[in-house]
Amino acid sequence: MSKTRLMPSPVCLVENVNGSLNVNKDALEFLSGINEPVVVVSVVGLYRTGKSYLMNRLAGQQTGFALGNTIESKTKGIWMWCVPHPNKDGHTLVLLDTEGLGDVDKGDSKNDSWIFCLAVLLSSTLVYNSRGTIDNNALENLHYVTELSEQIKIRSPLSAPKGAAEEVEDCQFVRFFPSFIWVVRDFTLKLVTDGKKVTEDEYLEFALDLKKGVNKKISDYNLPRQCIRNYFPSRNCFVFPSPASSENMIHLENLKEHELVPDFLEVTGRFCDHIFHKSSVKTLKGGHSVTGKLLGHLVQIYVDTISSGEVPCLDNAVATLAFLENEAAVQKALKVYQSGTEEVKNKFPVSVIDITSEHQKFSNLAISEFMKHSFKDEKGEYLIKLMEAVGKCYVDLLQENEMASERKCRDLLKDLFSDMKKRLQDGEYSQSGGYEVYCRDRDAIVEQYRREPNKGVSAEAMLNEFLKDQGPEAKSILYIDTKLTENDKKIQEEKEKTALLEQRCKEEEEKRIERELMLQEERKQHADRMQQMQEKFKSEMEQQQQEMDRALESKMMELGGLLNKGFKEKANLLEEEINNLKREKEEKGSGGLKDLMMVLLSNMEKLLPLILEFRRKNSKP
Repeated sequence: MSKTRLMPSPVCLVENVNGSLNVNKDALEFLSGINEPVVVVSVVGLYRTGKSYLMNRLAGQQTGFALGNTIESKTKGIWMWCVPHPNKDGHTLVLLDTEGLGDVDKGDSKNDSWIFCLAVLLSSTLVYNSRGTIDNNALENLHYVTELSEQIKIRSPLSAPKGAAEEVEDCQFVRFFPSFIWVVRDFTLKLVTDGKKVTEDEYLEFALDLKKGVNKKISDYNLPRQCIRNYFPSRNCFVFPSPASSENMIHLENLKEHELVPDFLEVTGRFCDHIFHKSSVKTLKGGHSVTGKLLGHLVQIYVDTISSGEVPCLDNAVATLAFLENEAAVQKALKVYQSGTEEVKNKFPVSVIDITSEHQKFSNLAISEFMKHSFKDEKGEYLIKLMEAVGKCYVDLLQENEMASERKCRDLLKDLFSDMKKRLQDGEYSQSGGYEVYCRDRDAIVEQYRREPNKGVSAEAMLNEFLKDQGPEAKSILYIDTKLTENDKKIQEEKEKTALLEQRCKEEEEKRIERELMLQEERKQHADRMQQMQEKFKSEMEQQQQEMDRALESKMMELGGLLNKGFKEKANLLEEEINNLKREKEEKGSGGLKDLMMVLLSNMEKLLPLILEFRRKNSKP
């Protein structure tokens, strides 16, 4: 089931006041609660061309986006409506209705260009809405598409190769731009070209045909057509007849279906079905699926960039998103670990096996949580940051467990030796033969202590400490015992030293076992982490391959069209682009994952001794 929260009506996402763009915080807050993938459909076009009506139909509603019934443009900025996707379970359909382009009241074409640019950057499907026919005038009205190369950069100037031509960037747009749909409203012509009946898509392709020649007039004619062909991975067209009689048009949103023209309803149905079935999930550069939360971040990044006078850059946006999401992923994952290990604290003291088992279980859950939310952590930096934080929490657990063990053992020893202490105070051991009785009583208590269960990790250490504290007392009793000769006393003193040394060895063995168990655990954890990261990277590489396949398919279709029309020079240039893209795909496919894993392996090796190093630093001298 879709988890999309109910949005009963559209809200303003990007406010456009006096040519200044600002993000609506309430809209961002709503998007932040959508953690499922989003399919984003934007509609752009000249004002008063009926864009809002189409978006209402996609939302499954008669009303919602303001239609208006005068020559005044009703939509200002970009309005958003989030609804459960009707065909994709667990997805949200995000509809973006942009203000009309070319509104005479604005008198600012640059502002229109940025609205168009935002629609392209944010959507997975871009719907361009116009009226009449797709003629040269209609394409000239779509001059915004020719400005995209100046308004959108793929790579930041710092990361772009020196001398990289703008055309090289332009040819990459098809990898990251949305699919393109041209909707023609109030279409009255017959779909016929050269005396043959054609489909709507063929009608669009005919309108986008290029002219041969090199003069400025032909160049200006070809430019918007060439941009549409080069930039968008797929193109479709829908032609709509007028929905109702002229007198009913002003009441369009109140008309019942039976009052609308049947042909209009038929095209509307096909248009909606196409959007629902063909529109893909919005992805970032690199193929990562966008959630509502990520979309909100994208809106803020792009609007802030535009407002600052800079040009939006896809690489910079992805880097910023990766930082935000990976930092958040670390905190979410750490919370999973901390919440999970709270229960084991209530059982302290526990054995090393018990605490390492709990650590392993919740470390794995934390890593899984991190993997769900992170992306482009190509050097494993954020995973290492998480594991360092988990490691510190683990050290805290070990120390708390050790302290609990120390308290329990001290209390137990104090309780067990209470009777013996009373005898010592009463002088029962300060007489002839008292040392032998003292040793018998002490050894019996030590045996009883060792039989006590659940003493924790400090059992031998605490016993060693206790016996060392009893050393002066035992020596005093030994030397006042008149039953023993001087030689006997020396022998007993050596026995005491030997016993203390043996006890120290037991303590060291207890610590050695503890260290070995932790080292084994870290090695196992290291192997698990590498496996999970390998699967994560493999998934991300597959997403990049799909992105390239999409671009290759589009360019191959374009190449076929150019060859058929006799544009040999343009076809040669496009063929070179295709070959470059194929080489890039092959290089990334064969070496990309291997290179990433080598970098990750190098960084992850630092984690292997992490716990032991923390343990050493925090150990008592």
